[in-house]
Amino acid sequence: YGSALLPGEGSAMAAYVQQGKRIPRRGEIGLSGDQISDYEKAGYVMSGSRHQRMNAVRLRKENQVISAEEKRLLLQHAQEQKVKRENEIISGFREILGDKFNTGDEQD
Repeated sequence: YGSALLPGEGSAMAAYVQQGKRIPRRGEIGLSGDQISDYEKAGYVMSGSRHQRMNAVRLRKENQVISAEEKRLLLQHAQEQKVKRENEIISGFREILGDKFNTGDEQD
């Protein structure tokens, strides 16, 4: 996921991304995304959103994880499409061979 992340940090963030959840910031661990947004709407400033420099680091790390997950999904989709095309080609060949052998038997 990149060299700027600590060991295990990228995989933990990726787990949240895969589940479609918000990645928790410092001080938010143990709270759900709904609880955090409720606190923010009530006027609380969560500890992770106070410092510009920390926010920049957090955004960079999150973007690294998200882009890596997007790449993984794109590669997975491309692989599925490749297998699908190959199966279509193979079934076409089987159909041609089946027709060829069936017409050969009828001529005898």
